[in-house]
Amino acid sequence: MPNVLTKTLWDSRRSLASFAAGTALVAAMYAGFYPQVADGAMGQAVEGFSPAIREALNMEDLASAAGYLGSSVFGILVPLIAVSYGITAGTRAVAGDEEAGYLDLLLAYPVGRTRLLLHRCGALTLGAFGLAATVLLAMLAIRSSAQLDTISIGQFTAQCVALALLATLFGIIAVTIGAVTGSRVATLAGSATVGVLGYAANTFLPQIVDGIRYASPFHYYIGNEPLQNGFHWADFGVLAMASIVLLLVATAAFNRRDLTS
Repeated sequence: MPNVLTKTLWDSRRSLASFAAGTALVAAMYAGFYPQVADGAMGQAVEGFSPAIREALNMEDLASAAGYLGSSVFGILVPLIAVSYGITAGTRAVAGDEEAGYLDLLLAYPVGRTRLLLHRCGALTLGAFGLAATVLLAMLAIRSSAQLDTISIGQFTAQCVALALLATLFGIIAVTIGAVTGSRVATLAGSATVGVLGYAANTFLPQIVDGIRYASPFHYYIGNEPLQNGFHWADFGVLAMASIVLLLVATAAFNRRDLTS
């Protein structure tokens, strides 16, 4: 039987390529608007927003390249697509293929459940980093023409590493829910709910509940502003450790549960 990791990557090549290309295209297109934003027109429009809304959506410094990209491109659009990739890949990794009867066929070969799950999560992680690398290349390609030179290559790299870790975490959240329930619908709904609540906890809910942003994956993704401050290893470590802990939970649940057929 082919290696589970490489087979998973091969089977998902079209989906991954579509997500990567789409994310990079969206990132480049909206980043390309920065010269117009820097002229001040958008900043004047945002001044009509309440201070709470501007703070929640990180729109307090749209005049700078890092402020603009951190509020719109890497604050909303790019992570939305990357998280969608993670959830899609994570759902298919267990719950989707289990409902389709494909997991039974795979496990008929001499491959244990733990190995299968680890290889599936490994493929998901490689896909997330591949997507982030594509976004990084797109940003570097338009860096000069879009007047983004104030952001260094290292700062762009830090933001894209954070993006990969965020997508990986949500993918493993989906894997964990799928390993526990075996239900594709429950996995998609549960993962999406975590995403919505996590985003709210990092944006609007801190206006009501002080400190709740520290419970959100999005805080560790962008809260310390990698586009301005570069690598923040403590935040990256939190995202990585959360993924590892969830992977251990998923492995234990997957090994103990009877598969549906």
